[in-house]
Amino acid sequence: MEFSIGIVANPLIGMAENDPDEMKGPGGLTLRQIHEQVRKSAARDRESQKMRNPLAQQQSRWQRFVRYVWDRKRG
Repeated sequence: MEFSIGIVANPLIGMAENDPDEMKGPGGLTLRQIHEQVRKSAARDRESQKMRNPLAQQQSRWQRFVRYVWDRKRG
């Protein structure tokens, strides 16, 4: 069996080429910056969920369906 270092080195080279600090995404931000923005946004969303009225009950599926049909008839 012949051993080739190219097989082992290729994934490492591919990882270096896919470095999130180097790759640019939409708006010119690096992928790491985008990742951080998404994490912050998710944390804000979780905090806003906590701030909602804890006494308000969630609508059932039937209530959501009735409201959907009612709104379609009205508008």
